[in-house]
Amino acid sequence: MKLDRAGNAKRNLFFGTLNKVVTVVLPFIVRTTIIHILGAEYLGLGSLFSSILQVLSLTELGVGSAIVYSMYKPIANDDNDTLCALLAFYKKIYFMIGIFIMAMGLIIIPVLPKLINGSYPDTLNIYYLYLIYLINTVSSYVLFAFKGSLLNAYQRVDISNNINSVVNILMYFFQIIILITTRNYYLYAVLLVIGSVVINFLVAYYTNKLFPQIICRGKISDKKKQDIKVKLKGLMLNKVCQVSRNAFDSIFVSMFLGLAETAIYNNYYSIMNAVTSFLAIVSQSILGGVGNSVETESIKKNYFDMIKINFIYMWISGVCTVCLLCLYQPFTQVFFGKDMVLSINAVILFCIYFYVLKMGDIRSVYVHANGLWWENKYRSIIEAISNLALNYFLGKYFGIYGIITATLISLFFINFLWGSGIIFKYYFIDISIKEYYGLHFLYAITTIIACWITYNICELINIAGIVGLFFRLVICMILPNIIFILFYRKTKEYKAAMPWLIKKITE
Repeated sequence: MKLDRAGNAKRNLFFGTLNKVVTVVLPFIVRTTIIHILGAEYLGLGSLFSSILQVLSLTELGVGSAIVYSMYKPIANDDNDTLCALLAFYKKIYFMIGIFIMAMGLIIIPVLPKLINGSYPDTLNIYYLYLIYLINTVSSYVLFAFKGSLLNAYQRVDISNNINSVVNILMYFFQIIILITTRNYYLYAVLLVIGSVVINFLVAYYTNKLFPQIICRGKISDKKKQDIKVKLKGLMLNKVCQVSRNAFDSIFVSMFLGLAETAIYNNYYSIMNAVTSFLAIVSQSILGGVGNSVETESIKKNYFDMIKINFIYMWISGVCTVCLLCLYQPFTQVFFGKDMVLSINAVILFCIYFYVLKMGDIRSVYVHANGLWWENKYRSIIEAISNLALNYFLGKYFGIYGIITATLISLFFINFLWGSGIIFKYYFIDISIKEYYGLHFLYAITTIIACWITYNICELINIAGIVGLFFRLVICMILPNIIFILFYRKTKEYKAAMPWLIKKITE
């Protein structure tokens, strides 16, 4: 079966965007409500527990990604027996992972106070609250999370996005009502569990309805098991790397600076992560199609597609970087208050962090589509170790600035430079990586120029509040795009990507 890659991607992008609006805007309202009603320490505590459980979720080892990758070929060959066997294997592994996370989560309980620098709200029992967060994490693994693999492999994530949108709207609405009327943080946390359970049941229901022929039965061959095990080893290391980059940042901020600083850091990180999650819609929407393309198209065709998609993606990422630089401070002041504002130096570091993170996203789609996780093993190990060591030493002496800088160093030199070389070594074999690096250098320089020009013009606006924020946003949406058109209009990437994009949109 050759999937309708363009049609599925457009549908996934549309509903994925709607889902991100819900899962970004409403949590932001909830965070603001918590800060104003309960205080920053409550928000910091929730961020800390989420980070701890993200570390525990390392035991997932990327099983989902490995199984989805293993489904690309049987989908292309209409091999339903293999798909059924893979789903049964996935179900068994995920249940075992859920039980393991629960056990490890319970073991961590005695050391919770040591992960908090200073005091925490005396009205809360941190052990009870942590158990609620732990149950929320485990629930997906022991229920029907494995069903989502079919939606990903068939490029139908629009279904799970729609389910998430509806359930989360209701959940966040009731969370806000509970915070305002009862100020009860326990009830707020319990709703997280209820939301997760409902989402799991609905995903299972609609997956069964859409793919009734694919059920949990049969066993995969020993050869397939061995192949998945190799992929899992690489994915495990990749997952460790990702967690060392994200979750440990919050833990180190809590250890060195306390819960209040953790809340401030996580406000800035959440804003950046919100933009990142919107862009992630692109990679999530095209991954199944790219996996199908890897099985059915030539390497040169896939490289040409990657360059086109990467050009469009980095254009969007550049505009987002400009927006972050110009809007971070006024946005934080308006919605969180002046006491929650970091310095402009921290803002610049967050913007560089965001842009460097985006540089490797499209390349990563092709890494996942080719299952090159084991080939990335040394890169993942060294990046994780470097990030943890740099986080500790730089965070200890330079605080938040050191923690962000630590992530930046490992992200650029190890993740981007080294990681890009791996896919050219194992997949784009006969293609020089120099062009790829050169294009990213051009995109980065152009983005820096756009940031400098737009920021200085925005600083001329002396209007405070939401009105001033709106005028800055208008400038950020128009000026960088004009600059990019002037810089890129004569490049072959622009001439190839823009007609292709317009055609895909209008088809």
